[in-house]
Amino acid sequence: MNPHLKQFIQFAAVGLSGTAVQYLTIQGAVMWQLSIFQKSPAVIGSAVGYILGSVVNYILNYFLTFSSGKSHLEAASKYFTVLGIGWCLNYGLMSLMVEHWLWWHWYAQVITTGIGLCWNFGGSKLWAFKARTEQS
Repeated sequence: MNPHLKQFIQFAAVGLSGTAVQYLTIQGAVMWQLSIFQKSPAVIGSAVGYILGSVVNYILNYFLTFSSGKSHLEAASKYFTVLGIGWCLNYGLMSLMVEHWLWWHWYAQVITTGIGLCWNFGGSKLWAFKARTEQS
């Protein structure tokens, strides 16, 4: 199997844990109608869940997916920069699809998750966890 494909599959499998955290947070926000800043509960739940899931995913990706030898200071700062942009994509797309296009929040979130997966893997592989020997 192509090593890049294998790594992507491993990244996606690790991401299931963070996705589960995010989806549970969305469900809780929708169930309890948590809304702040005049945003829908699904958008707020998705945004908060993305942050919570990112912490879980960082730890698993650092050790399992990329077997990073970088310091946590370097790896985490780069990883959370990538995920910060991913968070903006997630928040913007969820706002657009749920609040403007009036899509059901689960359809919107599944599409947003797929886009985020591609962004997060690319940024993680090509920058955040890239080995020093690969950068030369």
